[in-house]
Amino acid sequence: MQEVSIQGLENGGLQIALTGEIDLGNAEAFYTEVITAYKQSPADLYFDCEGLEFIDSTTLGTFVKLLKAIKTDGHKMVLSNLQTKIKKLFVICSLDSIIELR
Repeated sequence: MQEVSIQGLENGGLQIALTGEIDLGNAEAFYTEVITAYKQSPADLYFDCEGLEFIDSTTLGTFVKLLKAIKTDGHKMVLSNLQTKIKKLFVICSLDSIIELR
């Protein structure tokens, strides 16, 4: 999936760069790629969203699904470099209270 680039483990977390659009059409592939990488190297998930241009409600749900999966192992999720319009979606849905936004 070209929108997801697993960068590997660094500073105690799995570094993942997101680009382009993640929506209903590719959200399941996004989940599968990330959770597969996580299962190979369980760690906190750090998403660099600088190149992420669009998400929809399906993507928001997918982030929550990922968080539930990793939280049971005691890990956290951090999203950084979000565009203002995308960060606003997380805030409106109060997801900023469960997912760290930087």
